[in-house]
Amino acid sequence: MVLETIFGIRITFLLGITNLIGLFLVFFSCRCLIGHKIANKLYQKEWYRKFYNNHCYYWWFFFASVLLHTIFAFLVFGNPF
Repeated sequence: MVLETIFGIRITFLLGITNLIGLFLVFFSCRCLIGHKIANKLYQKEWYRKFYNNHCYYWWFFFASVLLHTIFAFLVFGNPF
């Protein structure tokens, strides 16, 4: 193994949590969500419009998190193929 096992597992676990956070950020700022009753009420709030306008940045965060998570998983657990 390239990394010390316990350190690698912890990093992989934390990156998995960041994947979930990124997923929620992308989902709740999604352009497709607008049109639903809850989203229409939220869009009237100033803080949600600011959150909504950063949707593209949430994608970058999510992709980077998934990529790092994948790399660390391969380094810790090895290639399954």
